[in-house]
Amino acid sequence: MENVVLIIHLILALCLIGIVLLQRSEGGGLGMGSSGGGAGGGVMSGRSAASALAKLTWVFGIAFVITSLTLTIIAAEKSAGSSVLDRIGVQAPVEEETAPTLPAGDLLPPASSDAPLIPPRAD
Repeated sequence: MENVVLIIHLILALCLIGIVLLQRSEGGGLGMGSSGGGAGGGVMSGRSAASALAKLTWVFGIAFVITSLTLTIIAAEKSAGSSVLDRIGVQAPVEEETAPTLPAGDLLPPASSDAPLIPPRAD
């Protein structure tokens, strides 16, 4: 199922790129799709072709977003409740050792008997 959605997603991406490149820019672009000099307008005028391409762009864009969300949901369901190490098949090493604890006396300030002797001042 994931491969089918991924292939559809890639095809939609290529179609979306192609449709966007076919559209004329706001400034007129390269003049593609226009009737040169008014002769032979054909079935579709430049304006209707632009609106058809715009609608097709919307359709491809919405379909692309839907396939993106579908792929995200599929990936989340596949990885739910498992870690990377579970998928590889390697168990994380369990360490039985605990961190060494320091004696409580090392964390306390020195007692008065342990204080360094300060020689008296010779004034």
